[in-house]
Amino acid sequence: MTIFRVLRPILLLVLTGWAVADSRTDWALHGRDTGEQRYSPLTSVNAENVNQLGLAWFFEDKTDRALEATPIVVNGVMYVSGTWSVVYALDARSGALLWEYDPRVPRERAGTFCCDVVNRGVAVADGRVFVGTLDGRLIALAADSGERLWEVVTVDQSKPYSITGAPRVIDGRVVIGNGGAEYGVRGYVSAYEAASGNLLWRFHTVPGNPEDGFESDAMAKAATTWNGEWWRYGGGGTVWDHMAYDPELDLLYIGVGNGSPWNRRIRSPGGGDNLYLASIVALRPATGEYVWHYQVVPAETWDYTATQHMVLADISWQGRPRKVLMQAPKSGFFMILDRETGELLSAEPFAEVTWASHYDLETGRPVENPGQDYAGGKATVKPGGGGAHNWQPMAWDPEREWMFIPKMEAPFIYVEPETFVYKPGWRNQGTDRRESPPGNELLHRAISRRISQGFLLAWDVKAGKPAWEVPLPTAWNGGVLATAGDLVFQGNGDARFVAYHAGSGEILWEYHTQSPVLAAPVSYELDGEQYVTIAVGGGGAFGLMSGVKPSTLAPKSRFLTFKLGAAKTLPELPPREPIPEPPQLRPTDTARIDQGRALYAENCAYCHGVGAISGGTLPDLRHMNTPTHELFARIVGDGVYQALGMPDFGEVLSDDEIDAIHTYLIEEAHEDHDLRNTPAWLLAIKRVWYEALAWFISLFLSASSASA
Repeated sequence: MTIFRVLRPILLLVLTGWAVADSRTDWALHGRDTGEQRYSPLTSVNAENVNQLGLAWFFEDKTDRALEATPIVVNGVMYVSGTWSVVYALDARSGALLWEYDPRVPRERAGTFCCDVVNRGVAVADGRVFVGTLDGRLIALAADSGERLWEVVTVDQSKPYSITGAPRVIDGRVVIGNGGAEYGVRGYVSAYEAASGNLLWRFHTVPGNPEDGFESDAMAKAATTWNGEWWRYGGGGTVWDHMAYDPELDLLYIGVGNGSPWNRRIRSPGGGDNLYLASIVALRPATGEYVWHYQVVPAETWDYTATQHMVLADISWQGRPRKVLMQAPKSGFFMILDRETGELLSAEPFAEVTWASHYDLETGRPVENPGQDYAGGKATVKPGGGGAHNWQPMAWDPEREWMFIPKMEAPFIYVEPETFVYKPGWRNQGTDRRESPPGNELLHRAISRRISQGFLLAWDVKAGKPAWEVPLPTAWNGGVLATAGDLVFQGNGDARFVAYHAGSGEILWEYHTQSPVLAAPVSYELDGEQYVTIAVGGGGAFGLMSGVKPSTLAPKSRFLTFKLGAAKTLPELPPREPIPEPPQLRPTDTARIDQGRALYAENCAYCHGVGAISGGTLPDLRHMNTPTHELFARIVGDGVYQALGMPDFGEVLSDDEIDAIHTYLIEEAHEDHDLRNTPAWLLAIKRVWYEALAWFISLFLSASSASA
């Protein structure tokens, strides 16, 4: 090992200030340190006094939609991103706005964004703030003023690319990925010069058309694992969220996403592993040179990704010291890799898994269970496409060597389509989504409670099993922070921010946030006082689709900051708008309503909720007012609300199909109206009946997946 290799981490600390593993007071990196451990060494707030925590200040986002950003705190200034990629600089002591930058993302692009108009944070280095925008730009701002220093377009904006993830800065290089696999794009990660925005290198994650030649040996190798004309569908493999960097090994780790389409038989007929889908890939950050990869799910076909949070740590493993990379990906197995070589050390299920029985440690490959790839027509699979763990960050306790994971348990019914027609620029999953859950709200919610649930899981890494687990009211919850004060902080979908005892999972403190929480908290210290900040605002992929019963109050998206002894209060939320009377039922037949139901499930449920039941962030289409009903055809087919973020579906839906969706929604509006006006005694009887029915349905789904 050369002297430079030994001194390199120290030089990085001294010369760039980028690594902050020794900084106790700031939260200057996405995961606080280069290991992405999300562990704060601060102890002023601890298990003994956390019950004295109170609200110190709050700051409101420009919209009341999902907030997913990790705040960055440097020298008393907090840099955060909100919806539509807007960046704020705040006084970290008071929450006062220092500056604001709006990149003015075109609202009409909202239809090409997979999972809400979110942004997961900025990067700060050398007096600059870097942010990726939803429409695919990378922008550098002056940290002291918010002035735009440079801007580059990182994607082909004629294609449905997006950026929601946070950039990373390594030795004067800004690294950024992108999203959009479901819509038919080809994934890659790029590095730009931090001072100028000049492109330095680009690493593609899936091969393109062989006739165009391959960009690298890595792509030529990957192409041997694909079949058919995969490039026509994009291929997918987008690097849409997590990355990590080891300054000692000088390795950048990128997490690669799912295939496009999901269905491997459509994407790559004839088989193949389809590298580098659902893989962790190690690159040289100076050049983008491929070093090694590990494919978590070969030939993935369930929307399983390896884009989830990666944690780097040095541990003793089976009697010898190992430099490891740990991940809890969507697929439900907790993965431990040697981060020098990519060798698989362990893969234990941390949630219920039906798609595979185990991993063969000799080959490093999963052993798939027969029938779970839905080649026979249909399969109920656990985890579902939302994963056993999604993007919400986990946290590492280096003392206990436990990982705290926001875990989900939810199945998904995958259906092989009878035919597949590729729609450029639209979702192309290769699974039949026309089957819709029941529109009956009582039954829908009863089933949701039975088959989907969230947990905060303390995972004992050495033992490969849970240390403790706390059930949560909803499946879709926030990221995690661990501290040396023996605390674990997490917000949840039930609008609570909670502090748990790290050793036992006991609830020590909680705060009603008024809106659901998705983001991960951070902690920092100023003037000898420890602060804890969390972004509050519900939505995101599962939040929009799930139809979790919203509050009767209008949501509010904010950044909340707490410290000991503070006692500020949040303003009361206003009530939601009254629900209007539904329009007159249309004379129609069951077939017409079923047609509308199927079209709604395929095109509308991603944002407005399955079964036409909204998750509470975007409008519930059962509750449209008269002017909206009158404009419905123009809103959906002509894009008259594009400036508000409502896509134009005129390219993929005919006038008759739009009318069928409208007919279905009117039917659902009447069912909802009748339910809300049901006498209390009859409603109680219906609830009991639907709970019993949901119990039988959940048993059936469990039996279906267990028989695989």
